[in-house]
Amino acid sequence: QVQLQESGPGLVKPSQTLSLICTVSGGSITTTDYYWTWVRQPPGKGLEWIGYIAYSGGTYYSPSLKSRTSISRDTSKNQFTLQLSSVTPEDTAVYYCARGVFPTINTWSYWGQGTQVTVSS
Repeated sequence: QVQLQESGPGLVKPSQTLSLICTVSGGSITTTDYYWTWVRQPPGKGLEWIGYIAYSGGTYYSPSLKSRTSISRDTSKNQFTLQLSSVTPEDTAVYYCARGVFPTINTWSYWGQGTQVTVSS
């Protein structure tokens, strides 16, 4: 079975870059029709889609976050990453990595457990 695990610092200072890694086991991030996705949930709010990197390496980001977001991958390690620059306290959230499969790209059957990231000075 596919497993995903988020990792990275739990505390980031304002104006810095939030960097997270999702390590995938039980399946390849290059397998056709898989979309490797980052979502987040601020406290007391719903899920917010951040973006994905597709099996092909192509990326797509939320318009509201595009200017600050970069998703990349390391296929040799079966990992994909999130970098969110110029963070503010509004970026405080639980961050999840997840897998979608075409055509239900935004129906995520596999999730990481989530990791809390707090933006504070």
